[in-house]
Amino acid sequence: MEAEDLKRLVSTHMPYGKYQGRLLADLPGAYLAWFARQGFPPGELGRLLALMLEIDHNGLKRLLEPLRPR
Repeated sequence: MEAEDLKRLVSTHMPYGKYQGRLLADLPGAYLAWFARQGFPPGELGRLLALMLEIDHNGLKRLLEPLRPR
């Protein structure tokens, strides 16, 4: 993980699926866990979804708040 990845979580939108258009940082934990079971997509999106799962699972979502654009 790099610091820039945290900024991407609050600025990148889910490109497809049930939560298309929602920020990665706002995806529900159950959806992230589903991806973990099914397999994360390849590339940067998969890496960011896996990171978001770890953040959500460990109760650290509040750490992303100061990074959100105003």
